Amino acid sequence: MAAYSPVIFGIEGLNVSADEAAFFHDVRPWGIILFARNIESRDQLRGLTDSLREMSGRADLPILIDQEGGRVARLKPPLVTAYPPMGLYGDMFAADQARAIEAARLGAALLAHDLYELGINIDCAPCLDLRLPETSNVIGDRAFGDDVTRCVALGRAFMDGLGMGGTLPVVKHMPGHGRALVDSHQELPRITADRATLEQTDFEVFKQLNDALIGMTGHLLYEAIDAETVSTRSRPVIEGVIRRHIGFDGLLMSDDISMSALSDDIGARVTAALMAGCDMVLHCNGDMSEMQNVAAALPSRPSVDAAPRIQRVDDALHMLASEVPKGARKVWGELMGDVFPESQNAL
Repeated sequence: MAAYSPVIFGIEGLNVSADEAAFFHDVRPWGIILFARNIESRDQLRGLTDSLREMSGRADLPILIDQEGGRVARLKPPLVTAYPPMGLYGDMFAADQARAIEAARLGAALLAHDLYELGINIDCAPCLDLRLPETSNVIGDRAFGDDVTRCVALGRAFMDGLGMGGTLPVVKHMPGHGRALVDSHQELPRITADRATLEQTDFEVFKQLNDALIGMTGHLLYEAIDAETVSTRSRPVIEGVIRRHIGFDGLLMSDDISMSALSDDIGARVTAALMAGCDMVLHCNGDMSEMQNVAAALPSRPSVDAAPRIQRVDDALHMLASEVPKGARKVWGELMGDVFPESQNAL
């Protein structure tokens, strides 16, 4: 495996600046993540993803985005079709499980095909957290529902659909964000549920879908697991829960390390996350001064444990192809027509 730094960076604008190009040449990040600030038109975005790959010298450079559907969608109409929040598939599941599963699978395949055409090969979805009524709306309708069976069935369908459309999924937020009472973008959530409850619910969803190639941590404090340390930098959470109990052996990336749930120096966050067992750190905001501090804290290459996990993802990226069946948009529109009228715009 070539020597890449174990980091995914964002960029500031619609194009890669000269300063960013020089920085990426020196640091060699494993991947790049895009946001709405980086998107103006389909042609501009395709030009950006092409230029990132040409600059890196890697035809399969990982280029990520958060495109879940609903309110978490960096790409919006008219550039791409509108897709529903995952919670809508969950509502459909309560009435007709087979219809909901097929709608989620085809919807994810079409969403992934949109990304594939624009040069994006990893989607930070699905959200496998539970949706609980008493908790923060930071998850809310981004989740499929409040029970393990529904989340597993629809999570599997969504993952399969993304692969069909030519995009790798990232399951999140390991080992479960659904019980958070506050938004981890703003402050640190403390999860007070006992371990037995967590193992039967939040953790169980990820355990049943532990064959995903990529997972993302959440920034939470699980009092029953490690009452002192946020999950992204906690070995009891990462090694004890995510690796051993859940059985996840894929590439584990942090959630954005610039989020306010983490409170110390950005370089210290990088070091702590990697030492705890994250394979890769994510830094999203495109701020060059922060990125330089992140880079200064990075090792020159992934850890010995991380390297084979990253290689499996690189191999999968090389094999990606969009294989959405002919007529899938029409079928998806028919499945969704009475619950998501926007689907008719895809026909």
